[in-house]
Amino acid sequence: MTAPSTFGLSSEARNLHWLLTNLVEEVPGIQSVAVVSSDGLLLLSSDETLARARSGPGAQGRGPRGSSADLATVVSGIGSLTVGASKLMDYGPVKHTMVAMDEGSLFVMSISDGSLLGVHGSADCDMSVVAYHMALFVGRAGHVLTPDLRSELRRNLETAKGAEHESAGSPR
Repeated sequence: MTAPSTFGLSSEARNLHWLLTNLVEEVPGIQSVAVVSSDGLLLLSSDETLARARSGPGAQGRGPRGSSADLATVVSGIGSLTVGASKLMDYGPVKHTMVAMDEGSLFVMSISDGSLLGVHGSADCDMSVVAYHMALFVGRAGHVLTPDLRSELRRNLETAKGAEHESAGSPR
C-alpha cells in the first residue's frame, strides 16, 4: 500500500500521524493499528510505519490479511457489537474491548464521537503496555478528532489509494 503523505496536511492531521507512528514504534508487539470513524471508515493506519519497520532482514509480520483496512473492518464490527451490548445491558458507554486469541490480541478503544482505535498485537505483547499507550493516544487525539479533521484524513487516504492504483497500472 502506498502510504498517505503528510505533506499539505493540517498540523492536527500531522500530529495524529506522529502519534500513531510513536505508538507503533514504541510499543513492542504491535502488528497493525487502525483509527476508524463512527461509520466504519479507515481514517489513519499503521501501514507506512510497519512497512518501514519490517523491511529489514528477517522481517516478518502477521496480521489481518489486507493490512489495516481489514483491521478497520474488524474494529468497526466489534465496536458496533459492544455498543449494542452496552445499550442492551444499560451499562453506559463502552470504553475499551480486548479479545485474547492463541496467536495474538485485539484491542479496541473509543476515541471520540464513535471513532475507535484498534490495535492488533502479537501473542507475546504486554497487554497492559499496549492498553496504556492506547489510552495515551486516545487522550491526546480525542479532542482534535473533529468532523473536519476526519474528512481531511479520509481525503488523504483516498488520494493515496488513487496514487497507488495509478502507479500499479503504469508500465515499468
